[in-house]
Amino acid sequence: LKPKKKLINSADGCVDEALVGLVRASGGLSLLKGHRVVLRSDLDNLRGKVALLSGGGSGHEPAHGGYVGAGMLSAAVAGGVFASPPPASILAAILSLHNAGASGVLLIVKNYTGDRLNFGLAAEQARNHGVNVDMVIVADDCAFNQPSKAGRRGLCGTIFIHKLAGALAECVGVLIAGTLGVSLSPCSVPGCLPSFELPPGEMELGLGIHGEPGIKRSQVASADEIVKTMIDHITNPDSQSHLSVNSGDSVVVCVNNLGALSCLEMAVVTRATIICLESRGVVVARVMSGSFMTSLEMAGVSLTLMKANLETLRLFDAKTAASAWPNLSSVSVSGRSYMIESQAMSTRPQDGTYSEGPLSPVMRKVLERVCSALLGKQEELNSLDRAAGDGDCGNTHAQAAKAIQEWLRDHVVPGCPGQLLSVLAGLVQEKMGGSSGALYSLFLTAAAGHVTEGRSNAAAWANAMHAGTQAMRRCVAVCPSLDALCPAVDELMKLTKAPPGGEMAVLQNAVEKASSGAESTRDLTARAGRASYIAAERVTLPDPGAVAVAAILKAVLESLKG
Repeated sequence: LKPKKKLINSADGCVDEALVGLVRASGGLSLLKGHRVVLRSDLDNLRGKVALLSGGGSGHEPAHGGYVGAGMLSAAVAGGVFASPPPASILAAILSLHNAGASGVLLIVKNYTGDRLNFGLAAEQARNHGVNVDMVIVADDCAFNQPSKAGRRGLCGTIFIHKLAGALAECVGVLIAGTLGVSLSPCSVPGCLPSFELPPGEMELGLGIHGEPGIKRSQVASADEIVKTMIDHITNPDSQSHLSVNSGDSVVVCVNNLGALSCLEMAVVTRATIICLESRGVVVARVMSGSFMTSLEMAGVSLTLMKANLETLRLFDAKTAASAWPNLSSVSVSGRSYMIESQAMSTRPQDGTYSEGPLSPVMRKVLERVCSALLGKQEELNSLDRAAGDGDCGNTHAQAAKAIQEWLRDHVVPGCPGQLLSVLAGLVQEKMGGSSGALYSLFLTAAAGHVTEGRSNAAAWANAMHAGTQAMRRCVAVCPSLDALCPAVDELMKLTKAPPGGEMAVLQNAVEKASSGAESTRDLTARAGRASYIAAERVTLPDPGAVAVAAILKAVLESLKG
């Protein structure tokens, strides 16, 4: 079977091209350079106000970029299709809003593990930059009579939160226009057969809005090629019905969904249309893109070009109460800068230059021991993960260990423990990947602010461990790794009152608690992640993530004993 036909240029580039199409069709939106972040263009109007940031995987359009604007979201972060956006882009969006003068940033996040993890990690990183940031989780799913422990999913009710939170903080003239449509599928009147047949891999050019056959059939091409063909035909002087459009002319463009194209495809076509016209020297004054005159479920699009002058634009921009008329910008599409330079961190923590201190040798020793332990357990963790996951837990931990070892070879260990934890957070986020990378980075990022060169006693380390654990619990409803980490941290909190010389005994007990906690995961029924799809009777081994946590703590203990 071949993949279903999509009106795009490529699967890899469709999200980025769609975002460009979205912002170029709106004078009020901009893109954050280097990130899939849609921002309000008038960021200065956020000064002293609470900024709203949401986002999620692409493929849900018009959510979330379509809800950016005064009275709703200040920005939206897009991931790949159905994939949560990366923490780095979320952080870049938060910092852009903060640097614009927002008094705080509220993250509106749907209740999915990936979204909670990545938005939660970015929030912790932003707090370390002095940003006043908070997060609200939306869970409005009513499908299940008995929701799982992970909770109800965040669905379309999210846009109500966007809106409510956003609300808080007659002439006669000559119309010169031309339209052409193209379809990838026929439509059918209810109860009737399709109006025509279109073989797989073919498209119909110039069809009518009732499904009347068109003027030409050809093989389906990329969005850029299809748009060029359509505009060539509309403006072809050899045709008696052509629209004469020359370089220097100004036009209004309507990109009309004939019924069944996704919002993602429509945005890609919108981008292609603007670029094609501008390449001919045509000034695109306005663009409207959406479903305005459809043909039932036809998967196709029509392009309408209307020649424009000042009077035409005045009439076009006049306000209307018609519900189906889009709220368009009166800013010319052509000539507008639609990119904003990113204000995210120019350097990663792991690329910084640090000074050694008294604790540097012991911290290096501990890290080397931890890395060796994780590399030694690679196959064991993979084997445990094959029982209920994709069998790569050991590999991901080994990737992190190797990245840390490589960093240690080329850098001094900073004397400030918090700086080291930030470095480790950056390394695991970049090199480890997946949920594990986000979890460890979240933990380390939250812990980093609790230990400094002048505050690095046993009690401070205990408080740092507690802060990291709490950050994980805020962002993830279910995580077996916490079954090993939480009891250990509870034990480590005794360090805040331990007598001199009693620290090693507390650490020994904490390691035992972690080991017992990891072993207890044999009896758990997975509530989240890939393991939640495996029958309970088939999962009789301890969770590999919990085993890894216990191994890390044990390595720390052994190193300090030495």
